[in-house]
Amino acid sequence: MKSRRDFLLELGGSAFSLPLLSSLASTEAQALAPDKQLRVVLVGLGSYAERVATAMKDCKKARLVGGVTGTPSKIDTWSSKFGVDKANFYSYKDFEKLKDNPDVDAVYVTLPNSMHHEYVIRAAKMGKHVICEKPMSVSVKQAEEMIAACKKAGVKLYIGYRMHFEPYTRELIRMRKAGELGKIMHVNAYFGFKSGDPNQWRLKKALAGGGALMDVGIYCINAARYATGEEPVWISAEEAKTDPVKFKEVDETITWQMGFPSGVIASCATTYNFNNFERLYVVGDKGFVELSPAYGYGPIKGRTHKGEMSWDTSKMHQTWQMDGLADCILNGKPDPNVTGEEGLKDMKIIDAIYKSIAAGGKKIML
Repeated sequence: MKSRRDFLLELGGSAFSLPLLSSLASTEAQALAPDKQLRVVLVGLGSYAERVATAMKDCKKARLVGGVTGTPSKIDTWSSKFGVDKANFYSYKDFEKLKDNPDVDAVYVTLPNSMHHEYVIRAAKMGKHVICEKPMSVSVKQAEEMIAACKKAGVKLYIGYRMHFEPYTRELIRMRKAGELGKIMHVNAYFGFKSGDPNQWRLKKALAGGGALMDVGIYCINAARYATGEEPVWISAEEAKTDPVKFKEVDETITWQMGFPSGVIASCATTYNFNNFERLYVVGDKGFVELSPAYGYGPIKGRTHKGEMSWDTSKMHQTWQMDGLADCILNGKPDPNVTGEEGLKDMKIIDAIYKSIAAGGKKIML
């Protein structure tokens, strides 16, 4: 079984650790006291895992208790920086030992996209609840298998859709549900940035599964869905590539439209080619909401037909997310549409976008 390090070395990328998350069996979860903290192990001690770990310092309901890494030298650093017991760090070879650790309730898989499938299933077989970074997988088939594995094991599966816990986004959803925007008429969503290092794993199809669309375009897909409260019924997409060498294996820039049952059309775009490209604009017949920046780590900014929006930006998004997920897992609080089933819906749309591009922009029915 290959580690993230092995995989990256084979592809010519830089080597860094690959971690796995794990969580409680459903029977154990039911026995947890309502005020108990969710004890989380991070799988993959890379830059995003470090962001999550930093955010969890401010969590009230979730606590970092360990990690899985292929780089032993990181153990001392992480133990010191985040106050984690060295005994709760694992290598890939002894990952399954997490099953017997009573101090671990959940695993958070932050590996490259193509590795989500394997490690979510392995964690589920250990009887651990799982949080998996988005995109959920690199194919619809993999997403379906991940959901099935977690159901069979009786554990919960959540996808790292942090925006669903972020105050500005939650207010947009509240306004839409409350009818304050009236009938939704149009959605405009785009997100992208200029990708740097040409050797990074995100530009390797074997690891990423795709390019800008899977990495950040998925925010636009998800946003169009929560902005309308509907599921798209057709997709039409086109791709542009200005650097066929750097983006030989993955997509660079994609534009697409999604049609919804009510007649609403969402116009979306994503890119790895330039910066300052981040907006969500929702127009109804009674008002509007505009978020820009809309998806980045913050601060999010917004305005509506009522004026400037002002919400708490003192916390990192991952703090909101991890406390929120802890509430879902420990206390049975309804999740804000971040289950594996939600991840599968986005994967089906991504699949349709790629099919439309391959068919020269032909409308694909869902």
